[in-house]
Amino acid sequence: MSLPFTILLPFFFSILSPHFVSLTHSKVARLGISSTTRPAETVDVSSSNSDLKFLYYDQSLDHFTFTPESYQTFQQRYVINAKHWAGSKANAPILAFLGEEASIESDLYVGFFQDNGPRLKALLVYIEHRYYGKSVPFGSAEEALKNATTLGYLNAAQALADYAAILVHVKEKYSAKHSPIIVVGGSYGGMLAAWFRLKYPHIALGALASSAPLLYFEDTRPKFGYYHIITKVFKEKSERCYKTIRKSWDEIDRVAAKSNGLLILSKKFKTCAPLSRSFDIKDFLDSIYAESVQFNGNPDDLVAILCNAIDNPQNRKNYILDQIFAGVVAFFGNQSCYDTDLVILPTNNAIAWSWQGCSEIVLPIGHDKHDTMFQPAPFNMTSFIDDCKSKYGVSPRPHWITTYFGIQDVKLILRRFGSNIIFSNGLADPYSVGGVLENVSGSVVAIKTLKGTHCQDLHSRRKDVPKWLVMQREKEIKIIESWISTYQKDLIGLNMSSFIY
Repeated sequence: MSLPFTILLPFFFSILSPHFVSLTHSKVARLGISSTTRPAETVDVSSSNSDLKFLYYDQSLDHFTFTPESYQTFQQRYVINAKHWAGSKANAPILAFLGEEASIESDLYVGFFQDNGPRLKALLVYIEHRYYGKSVPFGSAEEALKNATTLGYLNAAQALADYAAILVHVKEKYSAKHSPIIVVGGSYGGMLAAWFRLKYPHIALGALASSAPLLYFEDTRPKFGYYHIITKVFKEKSERCYKTIRKSWDEIDRVAAKSNGLLILSKKFKTCAPLSRSFDIKDFLDSIYAESVQFNGNPDDLVAILCNAIDNPQNRKNYILDQIFAGVVAFFGNQSCYDTDLVILPTNNAIAWSWQGCSEIVLPIGHDKHDTMFQPAPFNMTSFIDDCKSKYGVSPRPHWITTYFGIQDVKLILRRFGSNIIFSNGLADPYSVGGVLENVSGSVVAIKTLKGTHCQDLHSRRKDVPKWLVMQREKEIKIIESWISTYQKDLIGLNMSSFIY
């Protein structure tokens, strides 16, 4: 559920992120469904967990051409949990979680499946996205990720075709011909879930697209961007905190301009390695503020933690950079040093996502004039294209997603063409500005919550969960139950089932 992209990564990584535009741009929190800088929920994925069966499917490298090279295959990983499934004779449903830009292990804790699998008596399927985790073609990640020639098979259309092939295979394997499939995804995975329902309606009965910024592309760019929400959330939490952060950027620049300024900043922020440029510490702070808003309340109030520390630093230090550093300590905990490269480390998953952001998942995210907590740094498409072309030797296609999936005029087009899609968003999520926030039709519905954050509806149920989140999740599952009920009635009406589910 892992779209900025750390679940998309969006922090404009100066080197690795799909959004590296120039050194004046900051990175944006990734699209994933959980934070990359703080501990996430986990489940037991060891061999002792007998409910989870890890499997591999012999997947086609290229689904869309018939050249000899396209018949190459790779091993794509997926996981099955049949513990609560009522079986094929009951035409019991299948819940399929469509993997995003992450390894499959990060998806196995999705609370929506754990909580509702038993309720629906569903077969649970988790599929890892090609080029992520262990689902890597060309024999190794080193080979698959080395250049545009091998990376060229990494795109959304190929990923959707992968999911289609595996889901058809699962239905055959479990003799579940008439078991309806509901696809679920968060962030970039939520985009994939919605697109899958539109492209493969004969395979998926419906889709839940959580925090999916489908409208955050060049042709459908929102009036207010990602950082506008971050600014708004901080300002509402503490005007004093907002003003301190806003002033801190110029103070960092002032200190950095001194002859030993970078050394002073390195000591002030206890960086693990000496700073070579002020951009690195500013980028690091930017990522903290973005993730604290994007993943706020999962489960901690990260913005409150940051602002309480900034507004009330230890030893009553009132120097602005001492206050900012107090926020860093509160966010990460007291450490001997702080790694400013934490969110730009060149992992295989980060490299794969960088390619996607430089090819087709082009999100025009920058610091616009409305984003007053930050120094202005608007997205520059020309610079972005030049940087990506320099890195990969190919130019991005910023208009391809809207051309291929047809999300312009979403209310007009999907009113007649689409059905059985839930777009869920929390308006406190920076990515919500690119989400579908209004009902399109009776079956393409938008569920939004004022205080909700990124993919919050997919996380595990907790005792302290707010009532509004309980109601959001209940509304989603009731809609899905209605889809399944209608489908079961259709089976009976067409004499295709002898069992009433």
